[in-house]
Amino acid sequence: MVVLAASVVSKSGKVLVSRQFVDMSRIRIEGLLAAFPKLVGTGKQHTYVETENVRYVYQPIEALYLLLVTNKQSNILEDLETLRLLSKLVPEYSLSLDEEGIGKTAFELIFAFDEVISLGHKENVTVAQVKQYCEMESHEEKLHKLVRQSKINETKDVMKRKASEIDKSKIEKSRGDKGGFKGLQGMGSGRLESGFSEMSISSSGSGFGSGPAFGLSTDVDSFSTKPKGRPSASVTAPSKGLGMQLGKTQRTNQFLESLKAEGEVILEDVQPKAAVSKLAAAPLTDPITLTVEEKINVALKRDGGMSNFDLQGTLSLQILNQEDGLIQVQIETGGNPAILFKTHPNINKELFNSESILSLKDPNRPFPTGQAGDAAGVGLLKWRMQSTDESMVPLSINCWPSVSGNETYVSIEYEASSMFDLRNVVISVPLPALREAPNVRQIDGEWRYDSRNSILEWSIVLIDNSNRSGSMEFVVPPVDSSAFFPISVQFSATSTFSDLKVVNILPLRGGPPPKFSQRTHLITENYQVV
Repeated sequence: MVVLAASVVSKSGKVLVSRQFVDMSRIRIEGLLAAFPKLVGTGKQHTYVETENVRYVYQPIEALYLLLVTNKQSNILEDLETLRLLSKLVPEYSLSLDEEGIGKTAFELIFAFDEVISLGHKENVTVAQVKQYCEMESHEEKLHKLVRQSKINETKDVMKRKASEIDKSKIEKSRGDKGGFKGLQGMGSGRLESGFSEMSISSSGSGFGSGPAFGLSTDVDSFSTKPKGRPSASVTAPSKGLGMQLGKTQRTNQFLESLKAEGEVILEDVQPKAAVSKLAAAPLTDPITLTVEEKINVALKRDGGMSNFDLQGTLSLQILNQEDGLIQVQIETGGNPAILFKTHPNINKELFNSESILSLKDPNRPFPTGQAGDAAGVGLLKWRMQSTDESMVPLSINCWPSVSGNETYVSIEYEASSMFDLRNVVISVPLPALREAPNVRQIDGEWRYDSRNSILEWSIVLIDNSNRSGSMEFVVPPVDSSAFFPISVQFSATSTFSDLKVVNILPLRGGPPPKFSQRTHLITENYQVV
């Protein structure tokens, strides 16, 4: 198998992303990609086209084509497997599968393609491994940044002492001038402080070999610890007590480094917590956006079985422009009889029950509009499902602790339902108070030990058909088996139990239907093994 190029092409023929894997001229690659839209036919069952020299293997993704250009000697089965893996990666990096969304994440997609295909041949990797490789941090880079920051701090101290010596020498020389002492002192102090702030950055860049001066000013801001709610001081601003301020920052950094050494996660610039789905956090681009969200509450028994399964869902509407408010929303559901739907009091219930159309009781009244930052939207529909069927559980956890001598061996395994592909799975196992991290002997995924809360976190980036089951084994000192419960689980998914879909937007004033988009996600609210 030799893959010549991997590309994302719009159905109009515009090349959005393209990665070349073999030594070919740019004109040759552009010619092959330009010929592809003319070769694609309509109504055909197969998804490949052969020419005299190359083979086009493609897969439609909404309004786009994911395309592989290979030689004719390539194995078509391996090409299809590579195409399937790439089709899973594209939605992982691009929130919206259109030209704008692909363009914003073009570099991320190219890096992901490089991890899948090397020199025209497919690598034996999964989606989770590709994401891990692309997000991996470098220990050498961190060490280099710490060394560079220490040089910057050292240079600041040197320049501060020199500026103080120059200030003192000028004051001593001015003692003999009659009546000029106070004016010179006040004028010289301000100029020297401002000059010191500028000299410290330029000298640290040239004197210690840490890179150009304009890059160092950025490094000072990025490495300094900025407490939340307190304005950060500019590097060039003359301020009182500058030496004490630098000393305070240095002591704070030492304290944070000691916490990091103990396994604590330190966020120097506080950012919003990533518990909200990426879909909910993305800015609105379409005039009308409908969001389907389901929250699941599950309590599984440690010995098997289920004591609680409760699902609650909402359909919310967000309209950017007031002129688009006079509409009706036509939906369709998966037909699950266990799900009970309930409309908003202002919605016409008879029309919804008969035709599955969500419309206001007063047809002359528009839906309220909201700003792009309004994540809540207007609630149109709610639903709920309760069940005692254990097969409805998306993810089941089994924990098997056993004591042998002076050690407790704990084996944990998960089994995921084929109904959903789960993302960002985190299984949190409580542990007894330990002096050091547990000995993890085998794991499918990654692990992290929270020493402060004594919790072992097992993380899996993606659970799909390639890893529906997995296990972890670790060893701790002897302890009762109840110490490992309750086990908490968090995950998200882009499909739901209700399978609710927005079919169409019907304008009440006539004309073409407005453009709309749908966001769908399933998240956990309280998911435990007790």
